[in-house]
Amino acid sequence: MDNQNKKCSSIKHSENKAISYCQECKIYLCNKCHNLHSELFENHKSYSLDKNINDIYTDICKEEKHKQNLEFYCKNHNQLCCPTCISKIKNDYYGKHKDCEICLIKDIKDEKRNQLKNNIKCLNDLSNNLENSINEIRKLLEEININKENLKIKIQKIFTSIRNKINEKEEQLLLDVENKFDSIFIKQDILNKSEKLPNKIKILL
Repeated sequence: MDNQNKKCSSIKHSENKAISYCQECKIYLCNKCHNLHSELFENHKSYSLDKNINDIYTDICKEEKHKQNLEFYCKNHNQLCCPTCISKIKNDYYGKHKDCEICLIKDIKDEKRNQLKNNIKCLNDLSNNLENSINEIRKLLEEININKENLKIKIQKIFTSIRNKINEKEEQLLLDVENKFDSIFIKQDILNKSEKLPNKIKILL
C-alpha cells in the first residue's frame, strides 16, 4: 500500500483517507485531523501525502497491517524491521524476514556509522585524487601547448633560413649566368674584329 492510500490513524476517522503524516506523533491524519492537529501542535512537522514520502524515517514499519515500531535490522536485505517482520510464523503479513540474519538497530548503529565515516573518507580521498589528476592534466596540456608553439617557431626559422639560402643561391646563379654570357659575347666581338683584320691589311697594302 502506498502513502496516498493510507487511512487516518484516528479511530473515529479510520475510514477517512489520510492526507498528511506527522513526524513527531508518527500518525497519519485525514483532512479533519490535520486541521485540528495543526492548531494544537504548531511546531510539529507534517508531510503531505501528495508527495512520495516512503523514504522518510517514521519509526513505524511501512509494511501493510504491521503498524509496529522498527526495532530490528535485517542484514540480508539491508532493511529495518518490526517484530512482525521477523515473526517465526510466516504468512501474507508475518515473518517476511524470519529466516534472515537479524540484529537490534542499536547494535548495527555503530557499525553503520563507522561504515559511513569510511565511505565519506573514501569519497574525500577520491575527490582529492581527482582534483590532483585534473591539475596534472591541466599542466600537461599547458606544456603541450608551449611545446607546440616552440615547434612552430623552430619550423618557421628553419624554412626562413632555407628560403634565404635558396634566394642567395638564385642570385648567385643568375649572376654567374650573366657573367658567362657577357664573356661569350666579348669573345665573339674579338673574333669578328679579327676576321676583318686581313681585309684592312690588304687595303693598306
